[in-house]
Amino acid sequence: MKFVITITATIGLICVLSGCASQDSTVNTKRGAIGGAAVGAIAGGIIGHQSGHGLEGAAIGGAVGGAGGAVLGSAEDEKNTEQNQ
Repeated sequence: MKFVITITATIGLICVLSGCASQDSTVNTKRGAIGGAAVGAIAGGIIGHQSGHGLEGAAIGGAVGGAGGAVLGSAEDEKNTEQNQ
């Protein structure tokens, strides 16, 4: 049952965050955050499920993955901005 809750929470997180990628200036940052959060939540949910804490694992994985993806996307945005100037 907890695994179903974890998957449902992950899908909900993806749906909520997918509305963010709209402005061109930070599109890579937003895409990185969304992708990182999705992958992190799924991985964290699976790892956490093995120890009996799937929801907590999904939350932690989503937060860490989202932050990491945003950092990588931001670096890509900065590189694109420098190339366009």
